[in-house]
Amino acid sequence: MTEHRPPPIATASEPVEGLLIRHLREADLPALEWEGQYTHFRNLYAEAYQRMQVGKAVLWVVEVPQIGLIGQAFIQLKINGRPRLADGWSRAYLHSFRVRPEYRGRGVGTRMMQVVEDDLQRRGFRNVLLNVTRDNQAAYDLYMRLNYQVVGEDEGKWSYVDQHGVVQHVHEPGWRLQKSLGVPSTQ
Repeated sequence: MTEHRPPPIATASEPVEGLLIRHLREADLPALEWEGQYTHFRNLYAEAYQRMQVGKAVLWVVEVPQIGLIGQAFIQLKINGRPRLADGWSRAYLHSFRVRPEYRGRGVGTRMMQVVEDDLQRRGFRNVLLNVTRDNQAAYDLYMRLNYQVVGEDEGKWSYVDQHGVVQHVHEPGWRLQKSLGVPSTQ
């Protein structure tokens, strides 16, 4: 199998040309695996796509023409049994946010977060929550620059079924962050 990786970046300060931030399409699902790096999340991605199909989630990707997908952000609008995270009308939960390493530090994450937050505000959501692992200082710094506030700790224990049908248990202690989106104007 031939590996197709984005070309290396000359400098981290150059903006990325031709960014397209759009909703995930079913045909995009294999590209989320990043040449095998995230194949173990295949079932999670399929489940997230199904939640989007029934209006419980919004899945965003960042695409660059002739290169492909370089980022993603998943938003849970409603999580059954966990309304403190996402209740379907005022509070949403962001997860699976990432940008390919070659494109970090070039405004991609900031731009994607702006699109996500603007969309949530248009939908009437007042708050967005997320978790960031304690060892991901770059992501934590990004969220702080975007005016997120630490609202608690998260033990970071979760599980998923990998591509072989085996349950995997994860322990990623982190911080729970929240941002108030304000109330959309009605003019």
